[in-house]
Amino acid sequence: MSKVNQRSSLHLNPPSNSSNLTSTQTWTHTPSLDSPCANGVMVYMSYLSKTELQTFKELLMEKKLLPDSLGITWKQLNGAKWAEMVHLLVEYLPGALAWNVAREILEKMNQRRISSLLQEELEDKIREYKLRVMGKNLLVCDTTIWPGNQADFLYINVRNHDAILPCLFLPRSPQGRQPKTVVIHGIPGIGKTTLARKTMLMWAQNKFYAHKFKFAFYFHCRELNWVRERSFSELIEGQGLMSQALVSKILSRPDQLLLLLDGFEELTSSLITRPANLVEDWNQKLPGVVLLSSLLSKRMLPEATLLIMVRPTSWRGVKVLVKRPSHVTLTGFRRTETLDYLRSYFKDRMKRNQVVDFAMKNTILLSMCRVPVVCWMVCHCLRKLMQKMVNLTEACPNATSVCVLFLATLFPTIWKKLSGSNYQKQLEGVCRLAAHGVWDLKSVFDKTDFQHVKVDEATIDAFLQVNILRKLKDKGDRYVFALFIFQEIFGALFYVLFFPQRIIYYHPLSQVGIQDLIAMSRSRENCETQMGLFLFGLLNEACAGIVMRSFKCGIGLGNKRKAISVITHLNDYGCYDCSQLFPCLTEIGEESFVCSALESYQKVFLKLRSLKDLQLSAFCLRRCRGLEKVELTLSRAFYQDLWPDSADPTQSTQLRENKIVFSWWEDICSVFETETNKDLEVLMVTDSILEALFIQIITTTLQRPQCKVQRLQLKNCEATFIDWILLTSNLQRNSHLKAVLLTASSPNIFGVKYLLLSYLRELMLENCNLTEDSCQEIALSLSHSKLLTHLSLAENDLKDEGSRHIWNALEHLMCPLQRLVLRQCSLTSACCKYMMSPLRNNKSLQSLDLSFNRLMDDGVILLCKALEDTNCNLLVLELEQCWFTSASCRTLASMLCRNRKLRYLDLSKNIIRINGMLTLALEFFRQRRADEVVLKLNLLVVFVDGNCEKYSHCVYIYQFLIHRFFVWLFGVNVSVGVDHATIADHLASIFENHLGPVFWGIIICIVEDMKLFMLSKKAKNEMKINKAQCVTQKVAVDQFRMTKDQMMNGHQSSFMLRNKIQRQTKVNKVKKMSVANDKGIQRGGGVLVSLVCSPEPSL
Repeated sequence: MSKVNQRSSLHLNPPSNSSNLTSTQTWTHTPSLDSPCANGVMVYMSYLSKTELQTFKELLMEKKLLPDSLGITWKQLNGAKWAEMVHLLVEYLPGALAWNVAREILEKMNQRRISSLLQEELEDKIREYKLRVMGKNLLVCDTTIWPGNQADFLYINVRNHDAILPCLFLPRSPQGRQPKTVVIHGIPGIGKTTLARKTMLMWAQNKFYAHKFKFAFYFHCRELNWVRERSFSELIEGQGLMSQALVSKILSRPDQLLLLLDGFEELTSSLITRPANLVEDWNQKLPGVVLLSSLLSKRMLPEATLLIMVRPTSWRGVKVLVKRPSHVTLTGFRRTETLDYLRSYFKDRMKRNQVVDFAMKNTILLSMCRVPVVCWMVCHCLRKLMQKMVNLTEACPNATSVCVLFLATLFPTIWKKLSGSNYQKQLEGVCRLAAHGVWDLKSVFDKTDFQHVKVDEATIDAFLQVNILRKLKDKGDRYVFALFIFQEIFGALFYVLFFPQRIIYYHPLSQVGIQDLIAMSRSRENCETQMGLFLFGLLNEACAGIVMRSFKCGIGLGNKRKAISVITHLNDYGCYDCSQLFPCLTEIGEESFVCSALESYQKVFLKLRSLKDLQLSAFCLRRCRGLEKVELTLSRAFYQDLWPDSADPTQSTQLRENKIVFSWWEDICSVFETETNKDLEVLMVTDSILEALFIQIITTTLQRPQCKVQRLQLKNCEATFIDWILLTSNLQRNSHLKAVLLTASSPNIFGVKYLLLSYLRELMLENCNLTEDSCQEIALSLSHSKLLTHLSLAENDLKDEGSRHIWNALEHLMCPLQRLVLRQCSLTSACCKYMMSPLRNNKSLQSLDLSFNRLMDDGVILLCKALEDTNCNLLVLELEQCWFTSASCRTLASMLCRNRKLRYLDLSKNIIRINGMLTLALEFFRQRRADEVVLKLNLLVVFVDGNCEKYSHCVYIYQFLIHRFFVWLFGVNVSVGVDHATIADHLASIFENHLGPVFWGIIICIVEDMKLFMLSKKAKNEMKINKAQCVTQKVAVDQFRMTKDQMMNGHQSSFMLRNKIQRQTKVNKVKKMSVANDKGIQRGGGVLVSLVCSPEPSL
């Protein structure tokens, strides 16, 4: 026996003369020594002699380390024996506190011998544990659980996953903290468990955060599906430590503890989310799910670090517990790694090139191969086919067929085990189980699940024998599909199985079910399944033939007709994101089906993030008919996937890849030239990175005579200085393009000059980082433009000095500029003096937008003076939120009198209040311009002056009645938009302040005339009360009716009307109200006057 073992055996036999202290009632109970901390304290105490034990007691009393509430005297403590001291420390200093107190006193006693002995023993235990971890995880890849257990299996590390490990617990920002919870997301088979094993191996080798984590433990959730309750300390000890003292030391420093949690899909019970049911004591015996929930929520061991491996389906239950997690997503093999795997697997050069070319032309299959075991599965299947000397393209019409052909190699064993008459029913049961599992987010099945779908033991054994199914290593009989892709394929097969003897010969899918399957087929990075993709693959006639031969079952295509109907209506509500649909259509791969499905699509939205997206878009766009608009997004990841470094950078390989990629671009560009898309006039590129390759392709396409595109929109696009020049210079030479719209992009000044000197009719440069320094160059180029009719420089920081150059150029233009937009350009009232002369002298300008600039009253007054000039040809003027008040309204009214050309005036979102609004409205009608001009105001700003926090229950009544008031009074179609939270109290009070008691007279008149019987009970009561108050003022009500009729018939002058209302109602506040002049107001039928944009409210 070693010295270490001799020492460790000493503390197992406490002295026989120990006895209980009967003098103190507090100690009459016998505490348990099952706690690992108790065992750790006994390790310390067992080495003390009688003299040393006495010194230990003296220091314990001297330092006052025991709670005062115990009332322990020296006499009581002096008589305590060795075991009683252990009981005392453990019972009243719980957890790691007893350990720390004992160690502190021993250090005071200078018992370095004991500390060193203990440290040696603990370090030996740690070394033994690390050796055990290394032995267990040295083979990070377990091939025994994979289908077939083939001898040709090839395992290659995922380089991206290896690069993740050193960065897992680094702060996510320079000032951030190290994450205490990291969640590793990944689809089944992507390598989460492999990464966890590799993490444990590197920790045991002191290569993974050795300075941070002194202890690391890996737990699979199947270990927590026990019936017997256990504490977390027991769970730790069961990892092979075999030392309660070491467990106590570990749990005393949870900040040095790393816990890896995996296999959440195998939990038999739901996680606990109620805080009251969670526990913080790691010595308390708990059910496994409670213990796991307490760890995830950091209720137990909050200082510990968690590394969680989770599938997308399991994350839904986990995310409600974890706090402030850091997320990492495993993507598996990148495209180049997949191609490298294919080259490594096939040694023969000719076969290698053939397989690589086949994979590159089938990007759906290539994307599936990012899962390492699926990559091997594809290689194994293709090798079998090439041995038969068949053409891969003909033998495998789509990616689904490759997976089916692999399964076909396993089915001969199943046929031998099952009888012919029972085989199809058993296959249907397995497919039903797989499909229901996908819909229910379930991947672990027990015997009850198999019995429910009538699958017998013989079938289970047959599928287990070929490793399609795998039995879990736990106490119950539970099973999973060896690869999740098997569950997806069998689930899809369930909806195409054919049963001629039944009334309904197939299992129909609902419309919503088909839509959900399409939505889940976009990508397995964010979705749970590709069952929908496999379903469309099985609907391919060639693939259906392979299934019939491989599985010896009938195939029904009833869901195929329903799928066309569903896809046709997906685009009914606007521009549908086709990135979800195109993978399914490409997988089915039939020309007639795709053309019929896309027949109604006039607008498509494409997101190109990889070469897979490029191929799918190329295939489907070529089969579109009647397109009018294409919206395209090229992410930065697209270019990274386009020309990455490869392990085989030979010239021939690069040429083959280039040829394939350019053929896809040609297919996409051809859609702009075909007669079937003769109405395709708009190309929109959004949120994209523009590089030279794409620029050259797209500009070359737009220059072709057959191209129908007339409008190019670039929104939120990035490009280098040289690439912007390349793009704009090519567009300058394009004589077919009529409009270019750049939004939230940053073309340099040279690019802007190219565009201004082009053949364009419309140019929009909104939010393009143009400044006052750019305006001089813009003005110079603008003065030489010959065809431009519309120019927008909105949302650029031009300022007054910058706009001055634009206005100066406007006087000497050679182009017929009709509309100029300077919205939100940081202009002030000072710029208005620069525009007066151009507005008078420019004969072509008809529309001007100056909204969202601080023109104020001074600026608007100057602008009105320019508009009063008879030479001004402006038809549309937009002054939304220009920060002017009612002081400008008389000038605006005067301008309306003199300017007979203006047809649209937008004054919304300006604080002109009710008197300003009435001044404009009455002047507007007095001039009989109701049939000529659209006047846009905003009652929200008209009636609100300040903030209001009071909420009135009559807000809907008021806004409705105010609407009716304007219709009743002016005979115009008015909409009232009200922010209920801010102006509920004002809608009535403002009218009362301006019109006094006549306000309720107006309301009563409107209610009686409109016969409004749908008012709420509260509103009715309020109306009755106020009507009763107005009984004595019946003259006011009658007078208002008469006044209204007289105003409409034009018989009452403004002066007489105002005095008569004051006299009858005895209200002085109506002096602010402006009414019609001597000519009166004629009611204009069908006049287009809008006071707000929002829809009319209803009760």
